Amino acid sequence: MDKGNGVERRGPAAEGPDSSGPGTGASRAAGSGPSSRLAKPARDTERETPAGSGSEDPYSTPPYGQPGPWAPAPPVQRPDPTPPTGTRLPPPADGGSLGGGVPLSQTAPPADGGSLGGGIPPAQGPRRYDPWASPEHAPPVALPATVGAPPAAPPSRTRRLVAGAAVIALLAGVVGGLVGVWLEREGAFSDVRLPQTSSGSSAAPSGSIAGIADALLPGVVTLHAPGGQSGTGFVLDERGHILTNAHVVSGGAGPGTPVEVTFSSGDTVSGEVVGAHGGYDLAVVKVSGVSGLTPLELGDSDEVRVGDPVVAIGSPFGLAGTVTSGIISATERPITAGGEQADGSDISYVNALQTDAPINPGNSGGPLADGQGRVIGVNSVIRSVDNGGPEAGSVGLGFAIPVNQAKDVAEQLINTGRATHPVIGVTLDTRYTGEGARVGSSTDQSAVVAGGPAEEAGVRDGDVITAVDGDRIADADELIIRIRSHRPGDELALTVERDGRELSIAVELAEAPDQ
Repeated sequence: MDKGNGVERRGPAAEGPDSSGPGTGASRAAGSGPSSRLAKPARDTERETPAGSGSEDPYSTPPYGQPGPWAPAPPVQRPDPTPPTGTRLPPPADGGSLGGGVPLSQTAPPADGGSLGGGIPPAQGPRRYDPWASPEHAPPVALPATVGAPPAAPPSRTRRLVAGAAVIALLAGVVGGLVGVWLEREGAFSDVRLPQTSSGSSAAPSGSIAGIADALLPGVVTLHAPGGQSGTGFVLDERGHILTNAHVVSGGAGPGTPVEVTFSSGDTVSGEVVGAHGGYDLAVVKVSGVSGLTPLELGDSDEVRVGDPVVAIGSPFGLAGTVTSGIISATERPITAGGEQADGSDISYVNALQTDAPINPGNSGGPLADGQGRVIGVNSVIRSVDNGGPEAGSVGLGFAIPVNQAKDVAEQLINTGRATHPVIGVTLDTRYTGEGARVGSSTDQSAVVAGGPAEEAGVRDGDVITAVDGDRIADADELIIRIRSHRPGDELALTVERDGRELSIAVELAEAPDQ
């Protein structure tokens, strides 16, 4: 027994009964817990209570007493680990506690990966740290398997400023773009370029005005005669014959009169008058040594109907190649023109085609074509408002010589150099103002030509002719026009009034040379 420190040590021989009973303070087996005293090896002498004392060892460590000088230090309890925000803690390997023996909650994590029950469960109150408490007696703290993210903090002022700046920039970009587009459309940044379309270089449709013009213009010419007269003509054949009005070449000018001819190509050649007839207001001019001429096709004026479309081509007021269009307004319209000569040789009597196609001075002698581009008339006369000037323009009243009559006269002029017209052999009284034409003379001579067609048919002085072939006539000029619209040898049925009676007389037309 060691008296110096109050511990009695015994050797092996002195070992007695089991000293582990109560009140002896015997040592516990090793590994019984962190609060048990350390057991000495078997070779060491175990502690015993002091001899002659029945009380506990004053140096032992009671459950709540002060530690003895040889008692081991209690284990250090470390605080539970605090995970970072939103970090999922891996489960411990033993499926037990985190850190210092604190068990995990057995509640499964929610399906959405968030916190359990809306977040971390509230704390169980403040815990007093007891350095001497055993870890297994520590109250369990349930920790969620998944720590959810805390509620989002309100945006900072910097974030609000950045968002506001982004919105302002977006609005400024939209407004700037709209302003830029408007300025571009207004031509503020570039020169104006107007859109334009092209119909291509395809040929004009046949039967259209453009198609008719394309076909006719190469065969239309402009004529300049001595004395400053000018007008239009068109090619009849490849031999160089050109048909025009007699008044264009100074009305009834003799054969050989020079005329300047200008084609649509701009080429100008010299031609001469072949012949002219003032009563029909027609003349033929010929050019020589010219190749590649384009003769125009002649139609049938007897088949023309009111309302048919027509195209007129000419050189009004010297404007060569002018094309106008309209319709046939009337047929067999009796028209007289001229009369500037004292003997009346320049008076023309035309049973004309009336058209509203614009015809002006300079169009005379040009072609009037139908919808197929065939010539049906020769433009000759216009009716205009008297404005006191030397020239007048079109008011929609134009007149053309029917091509059937023009063809007959042109053939006579080409073949013989002269043309004739049919007559009945009577003189008409121009002083008569009643309806119809009265046979009479201002002299003592008979108004009926001896041996002429009228005398042979039984016409007498004083008879009033009121109709030709059933068509009533208004005056002497219209009777002449009706007669000249026929050919010599044709037979006409005249309606005559004599002594209050109405007679029908058949007359065969004779031929009379143009004087």
